[in-house]
Amino acid sequence: MRQPEKHILVIFGASGDLTYRKLIPSVFDLYTQKLLPDNFGVLGLGRTDLSDDQFRDKMKEGIEKFSGTIKTKKGMEEEFLTKLFYYAFNTKEEKEYPDFKNHLESLNKKLKTGNNYIFYLATPPSMYPLVPKFLANNQLNDESNGFKRLIVEKPFGYDLESARSLNRDLQNQFREDQIYRIDHYLGKETVQNLLVTRFSNGIFEPLWNRNFIDHVEITSAEDIGVGDRGGYYEDSGALRDMVQNHLMLLASLVAMEPPALIKDESIRNEIVKVMQSLRPIPEEKVPEFVIRGQYIGSEIRGKKQKGYREEKGVNPKSRTETFVAMKFFIDNWRWAGVPFYIRTGKSLPTRVTEIVIHFRPTPHHLFHGDKDIMKQKNQLVIRIQPDEGILLKFGMKVPGAGFNVQDVNMDFHYSELNDTYLPSAYERLLLDCMLGDATLYSRADAVEAAWEFVDPILKAWKNQPCIKVHGYPAGTWGPDVSDQLIEGEQTWRYPCKNLVGDGEYCEL
Repeated sequence: MRQPEKHILVIFGASGDLTYRKLIPSVFDLYTQKLLPDNFGVLGLGRTDLSDDQFRDKMKEGIEKFSGTIKTKKGMEEEFLTKLFYYAFNTKEEKEYPDFKNHLESLNKKLKTGNNYIFYLATPPSMYPLVPKFLANNQLNDESNGFKRLIVEKPFGYDLESARSLNRDLQNQFREDQIYRIDHYLGKETVQNLLVTRFSNGIFEPLWNRNFIDHVEITSAEDIGVGDRGGYYEDSGALRDMVQNHLMLLASLVAMEPPALIKDESIRNEIVKVMQSLRPIPEEKVPEFVIRGQYIGSEIRGKKQKGYREEKGVNPKSRTETFVAMKFFIDNWRWAGVPFYIRTGKSLPTRVTEIVIHFRPTPHHLFHGDKDIMKQKNQLVIRIQPDEGILLKFGMKVPGAGFNVQDVNMDFHYSELNDTYLPSAYERLLLDCMLGDATLYSRADAVEAAWEFVDPILKAWKNQPCIKVHGYPAGTWGPDVSDQLIEGEQTWRYPCKNLVGDGEYCEL
């Protein structure tokens, strides 16, 4: 793999949890694999007053807890820590940026990094418009001498209007090709493998259309509640937190046309085409196509589980959704008439994210089998997490007399690749940005198209208090009414943490 150009990674909000748990451990993992240039450094920024040594000590703890390579590369952390530096200043005050710029340029000369900078905003969203503006006012967006890139964490806006406003603010200071909107879901190996599964296998691509696929199902479940994030979640909810970004992107990767090239613009162009083909759900039709729920208190294995309204920071009369199930259509040649179903929620039976392709049944059932099995049809299950892998379900003859049919599994698990190191999502995405590859980052028009689809749903919930918020006991698969979304006799697939464990007892 080619190595990035020399540069400094500048992290705003470096004293926070994201830097400690994800960013620095991921950069360390890149370092141990010799994927970083010789001339490289990390400059952490924050209001907390820390020395370089204090910052390094804190990051060393994060590396030891969260690095994927620390067990096999023990000892390399000491030499890596010499590449970490810290500068304390108030990032909200524009008058303090000239001194910061001087400090950065001094470090650039010391490390000989060629004026190449990546600015990572690991800050609250309220800082997203401010920091780029202050950087630009100090010419730290100017690429006449070295590259300048800006990484922005989600959320990319709160609704369509705020997303458009944020994009305008960012694009007024940096060009679109300098902006990297990071969604860690797209950094997962199994998400990227979806493209390979589709476009490198002659047995799948000819079937990947309305003629052979009955419906597509995407589930992203968490087995925990909101915990200490109640205050944040009250203003977000499952639709904003998961559907608008992660799950709409997964749906786009399933539905996109083959790109002309495996390059960032080609792939992102196809993602945008899918987003723009989404059939709008009018406000008056929202109850017909979208189910929202909220977990309520229950008892699991003798232990009482809190309801959402009992969580810290949550309004006792809250109507914020912790569960969303949705049916929608993509109005283009390939997918006309094929329903897509999305489901996500907190306090469900297990933690799992997967895509299920349900193929159409054979036109005539010649053989006998269990009726419930025959209803399932052929399925291709792409497991994103955990127990990452791919499962194909198809009918086989039961040994013995007659032609009785039962469903069987053919599966592949990434864990079977014992000698292969699977990089973390942040590790992969950080390296891509260092290489200038924006393939797995969200583009402005895709973000706005996703918000344009979601916005009428949010408005309907706001303007029509009569739309129900269905309660579901913590530890169950959400409101029963979500099954009514799926056409015909089908229902959701109820997965376990093990890829092939569906239909078995799930540990709660």
